[in-house]
Amino acid sequence: MAQKPTAKKTVAEDPRYTQALQSYESGLRAMQEHKFDKAKPHFQKVVAGTVKELVDRANVHLSICNQHLDRSPPTKFKSPEEHYYFAVSLMNIVDYVTAREHLEKLLKQNAKSDYVVYGLAALDCLTGHVEDSLRRLDEALRLNAQLRFQARNDSDFQNLAEDPRFTELLYPDPGAELDSSDSEHGEEEPL
Repeated sequence: MAQKPTAKKTVAEDPRYTQALQSYESGLRAMQEHKFDKAKPHFQKVVAGTVKELVDRANVHLSICNQHLDRSPPTKFKSPEEHYYFAVSLMNIVDYVTAREHLEKLLKQNAKSDYVVYGLAALDCLTGHVEDSLRRLDEALRLNAQLRFQARNDSDFQNLAEDPRFTELLYPDPGAELDSSDSEHGEEEPL
């Protein structure tokens, strides 16, 4: 006995499938932007639905979102220094995009923060933005000359090790600094 063909709705005709697919795609877009809090509800909708083809995949993505949200940092930091160290930890796990977001937020709060400018210089170097790195490192050293010693041993600047401009920043001509400070104070050089 031959089976009767069942009338199966096409994908385009099933509004539940279309809705689930849209939620799934929205979740993926948010996830790719590292917006796990926005992606999670989209995947939850798909998992709660009846479209079996998407439920398993949505469960995997939902699990990833939960993992990221569970380890996400507190939104409030006790101090700017704590916020800075969090940004450095992001750099250490190669999450450069989020690290830059945090460092730029800190810089907006205090434009003269030497350690934040230094952190951005290191991040620029790590991400291949050599000119920005040199400019920011120069700015950080003008704000705090003691950072020069830290930069000399900082592996984040290894991409600049052979650049003569980097060497000039870290090992300035001591005579040039003395000459400029003597002339500023009206002192003459001995004959």
